[in-house]
Amino acid sequence: MNGPSERQFEYNFHQAGETMNSNDLRHADINLLVVFETMMRERNVTRAGERLFLCQPTVSSTLNRLRTMFDDPLFIRTGRAMEPTARAEEIHLRLGPALEGIALALSCARKFDPRTSEETFHVGLCDEVEYALLPRLMQQLRTEAPNITLVVRRVDSWQLPQLLVAGDISLGIGQAQELPASAHCRSLRPVQPMLLRADSAAGPMSLDEFCRRPHVAVSALGKVTDDVDRALARHDRQRRVVLAVPKFSALPALLAGSDMLAIVPDYVAQAMARMESLRAEYAPLPLSSPDLSMAWRGTSHADPRERWLRGCFTRHLELQPERSLALAVA
Repeated sequence: MNGPSERQFEYNFHQAGETMNSNDLRHADINLLVVFETMMRERNVTRAGERLFLCQPTVSSTLNRLRTMFDDPLFIRTGRAMEPTARAEEIHLRLGPALEGIALALSCARKFDPRTSEETFHVGLCDEVEYALLPRLMQQLRTEAPNITLVVRRVDSWQLPQLLVAGDISLGIGQAQELPASAHCRSLRPVQPMLLRADSAAGPMSLDEFCRRPHVAVSALGKVTDDVDRALARHDRQRRVVLAVPKFSALPALLAGSDMLAIVPDYVAQAMARMESLRAEYAPLPLSSPDLSMAWRGTSHADPRERWLRGCFTRHLELQPERSLALAVA
């Protein structure tokens, strides 16, 4: 396969659990191991090639060399997928962290200049952050680092840990739950729920009207009950959810010209009140304010590129004291 080195060496692991010493490493072809690690993620020769910018025959040839190296089939075709063998799983368990450490060591050896960098960053954002906060963040990133590429994956509180563990994202923004032990986490801001409405009736809404009016819930999983309903139950009240949609971006068109209401995070309310001619106000009952958090992989904690990216997210997504919720309240 093509690689930066002119000489290609093969390294035979006699046992998957055997520890490499410095003599072993002299004979290791890192390019082969990178293909193996990518195949473990993608489980597909074509997708692995696309991710590594290699043609399919090159990936297939590399797999044959890997099979010889490890004396194991490594991947068995099952339908359209290539399922790893038990030996491959055992090798990957030890190889993954080692390759991450090598990549980190190489990145630390280079100075990072955002003004000239052409890096690609993979991040996970929850739906409401992508809608309401990403546009302003991108304006800043385009100014500070005009040549970088930001690849965004949609995440929820359950997907975020999985994508961090798999290495598909280096950091994620959302309500973090059950993060891997090696991950780091920082709270960015409390999420203050607000009431979104399209009518022009004067004055704040009473609790009676809030319960009487139809509601739209936003849930990627299609749930029609959430913290709002639990808060109402504590007051022996309930509301009527007539529609559940998976994305916040659907709300402006749905609420326009209707009597429906929606409870959304404060930053979504601000964005929609500015751009969509909707009204935002505080809900007529106390609602919980969970934290919006940034989580990142422990292996990228010291990477200068990732430190810079986390700094950008922190500066532009943290709640700014001068940006009062009153700006969004009609």
